[in-house]
Amino acid sequence: MARYLILIYGNEARWDAMSDAEQRVIDEGHQAFRAKAGTAVLASGELEGTASATTLRRGDGAAPVITDGPYAESKEVLGGFYIVRAADLDEAIGYAGTLGELAQDHCSVEVRPLVDHGE
Repeated sequence: MARYLILIYGNEARWDAMSDAEQRVIDEGHQAFRAKAGTAVLASGELEGTASATTLRRGDGAAPVITDGPYAESKEVLGGFYIVRAADLDEAIGYAGTLGELAQDHCSVEVRPLVDHGE
C-alpha cells in the first residue's frame, strides 16, 4: 500500500465569503470522504489563513530570513490536506473525488504519491 497526499486548494477570499449552504456542501463532502476512506486516512488538517503564515528563506548568513506571509502570492491557496493509504492512484482519486470543494468553481484537489523511503 502506498501513501498519497491529497491537497485542497481554493480562493481564500471566496472561502471566507461562503454562505452557510456552501459551507455545508464542503462539510458533507468531508464526511463522505471520511466514510469512504475510513482507516485509510493517516492524517488530515485544515490550515489557518495565509495571513498567519511565516516563510523561511535562505539568508546571507547561517540563519534563515523569516518573513510574515505565504511563500507565493496567489489567489488559489492550500487550505487543507489528507494523507491516505491506498492500493493505487485510482483508489486515492476515488477518495478525493468525494470532497465538497470539487462542487466549487474556485477549488481544486491535487493527489500526489509520497516517496517511500523505506520507513
